[in-house]
Amino acid sequence: MSEKAILVTSNGIIIHTHALASPMPLHVQPLLLLLLLLLLATSLPARAISSSCAGRDDAAIVAAAFRHVRNFRAPRAKAACQPVRELRLPSRNLTGAVSWAALANLSALAALDLSGNALQGAIPGRFWRAPSLRAVDVSRNQLGGALRVEEPNPRLQSLHVSGNRFTGVDGVEALSGLVALDVSANRIRAVPRGLRRLTRVERLDLSSNAMQGRFPADLPPLGEVRSLNVSYNRFSGVVDTGAVEKFGRSAFVHAGNASSLVFSDNSTTAPRRPSPPSPLGKSKKKGGSGTTTATATESKTKRRSKKRRHRLSIVAVAVICGVASLAMLLCLVGCVACGALRCRRRQKGGKDDEEKKPRWGEKGDDDDDEKEEDVVVAAARGASSAAPVVLFERPLMQLTLGDLAAATSGFGRESQLAERGGRSGAAYRAVLPGDLHVVVRVVEGAVAGRLGDDDDDNPAAAATAFRELARLRHPNILPLLGYCIAGKEKLLLYEYMEKGDLHRWLHELPAGRPDMDDAGSGDIWEAAEVKRSISDWPTRHRIALGVARGLAFLHQGWAGGGGGSAVVHGHLVPTNVLLCDDLEPRISDFFGGHNGPPSSSAAATAEGDVYAFGVLVLELMTGQAGWDEASVSWARGIIRDGKGLDIVDPRVRDEAAGAEAEAAAAEREMVECLRVGYLCTAHSPDKRPTMQQVVGVLKDIRAAPSPTPGQGS
Repeated sequence: MSEKAILVTSNGIIIHTHALASPMPLHVQPLLLLLLLLLLATSLPARAISSSCAGRDDAAIVAAAFRHVRNFRAPRAKAACQPVRELRLPSRNLTGAVSWAALANLSALAALDLSGNALQGAIPGRFWRAPSLRAVDVSRNQLGGALRVEEPNPRLQSLHVSGNRFTGVDGVEALSGLVALDVSANRIRAVPRGLRRLTRVERLDLSSNAMQGRFPADLPPLGEVRSLNVSYNRFSGVVDTGAVEKFGRSAFVHAGNASSLVFSDNSTTAPRRPSPPSPLGKSKKKGGSGTTTATATESKTKRRSKKRRHRLSIVAVAVICGVASLAMLLCLVGCVACGALRCRRRQKGGKDDEEKKPRWGEKGDDDDDEKEEDVVVAAARGASSAAPVVLFERPLMQLTLGDLAAATSGFGRESQLAERGGRSGAAYRAVLPGDLHVVVRVVEGAVAGRLGDDDDDNPAAAATAFRELARLRHPNILPLLGYCIAGKEKLLLYEYMEKGDLHRWLHELPAGRPDMDDAGSGDIWEAAEVKRSISDWPTRHRIALGVARGLAFLHQGWAGGGGGSAVVHGHLVPTNVLLCDDLEPRISDFFGGHNGPPSSSAAATAEGDVYAFGVLVLELMTGQAGWDEASVSWARGIIRDGKGLDIVDPRVRDEAAGAEAEAAAAEREMVECLRVGYLCTAHSPDKRPTMQQVVGVLKDIRAAPSPTPGQGS
């Protein structure tokens, strides 16, 4: 009895084979395999051999995942044809939000290293479904929210998320294969549920989280753990002598209060598990007859195993011979195919591709964009250098584009300001005559959404749009000081704000703790200033109220004192809120008509601005960066449940601690301010308040000093 099998080659050749019911002789099988492979190799077209993409498009997936990340440089397309198995981009100054859902589609991705950057946002629970993921390192970034694992991934062995702003870990038991876990230096206040189920963990670091939990009940079995650090937390329980000897005293520094975490004198380390007794040992205790029977059975088993090993050795030799023959054939076919392909390229006049392909995450040799001369620099050096600079408040000052170039060292890197999430082009700091400190910003695309595509090249239309923007004057709006139009290039001049933006004050400056070790360093004064000026609740409230007033001014169109058209910001984020010397906020980058997160509408709207303001309030009150849809939903749930005080920035709560009555009043005001963020981030735009209504609510929350002349009500 036999079964017929049909094998179809790529060019349509059909091969009939017969699978015999009885096993085929071993010396015939390799020959048959060689014949089949040789026939297949000769029938494959050259393009099938030379194709390396095989339907994969990992380059497009990576590009989509990093489309909102600044300073990301994609590799060459030739390297992108290969499946991405490792994505290593440590310390590349990457800023922005990664599309983690896109990265999860990289089916071959085994190692991901994005450590030492400034990435923001939250990691969604669906990311962990990546099928080949073995190691993830996103330490030392600005990621936040809850670290959720929604889908099991027993293959992941190493996870490092230290030095971020994660507030919790959910579903960690789904990562049952973890060997190394580092969640240190975050804001995780409770031991992750399911942590004790990770029985394979050998390296565990939970330090610097102010984490509450029971030691060692909430941790994995310590017998398998080789390295442990639970210092600077709030554990309770008993630490035995064996744990201290195994992990060292440094693993338990300030791990809990003296009354809650007790160090015992006597070791309570669990004894080693005894090895199970052998069946032979049991039979010896029962008597001699049992011993004889066991010995006879053992001898029969040995004889059978010898015969089995002999048969297996014969099969193994045959298999090895077949595999070796197959390997030789594949090498031969590959050499022939490569030779034919090279000959075909030479006939077409092409050259062999001998260029070195960069790995993912490494910079290529062809940095064409860095070698190309900047168009603004070219304009400043050419005939356009005489283009005039218009200053609204100093009309008699005669400056040109050439003067701006001289004040910015030829628009060089030493004068360029770091990108902070704005929508325009590069920005440069300049000092003009009269000790006028300004920021020169390059305008990209249609100006302020007020110019159509056809009018963008019209200097008169651009000048009109700039003058309209200059009419927007309000204490909480960064005014436009002037502009320069040089052909197609357009530059805007703004006041330089020495204090920087709100994001810097919230997330980048030192926390200002009084127990800093480097008491003699020069950073202590700055740290103390931060603690004194922005870590207190009145200042946070004043910033929120000031931003609300400025946004309400734009929405009501109070240009020049009345009658102006409404302006939609479209991209209100902390990096676009600058602070004056007295920490009064000023909104920048207000162009209107642009799409921009976090509004999900097709075009920028006033309702989208209200949503963005609500997110800004949540960030201002919690001190956490990187807000997205998931983290906003998380915060809204906590506020809705009446537990908003739990997510208030600890720095603000510590500053408010004082007299009991005053502290209680401040805490109520903080919760009410979070409630404003809740109302502004309503899912339905129709349910969101207007910014004028928001101003009224914020004024009612806390009695603030009288606004300076010109401020909105």
